[in-house]
Amino acid sequence: MERTPVQSRSVSSVGYDRDSSTLEIEFLNGSVYQYFGVPESIFNGLMNAPSKGTFLDQCVKKAGYSYARIA
Repeated sequence: MERTPVQSRSVSSVGYDRDSSTLEIEFLNGSVYQYFGVPESIFNGLMNAPSKGTFLDQCVKKAGYSYARIA
């Protein structure tokens, strides 16, 4: 999945696959996670959020989307 670099203290890049509603996050430490069943509106909100880490924590992690570490 192609990811876009972002300005963040915790996130390095973000990708999204519309066909599968999969959000992919690469963290600054090099780990990569995929979150499944994420609506495109959440992806858009993340990309426009002033704090990517805070948005990710509140709207993705705490929302309970299933995920897998892929790297």
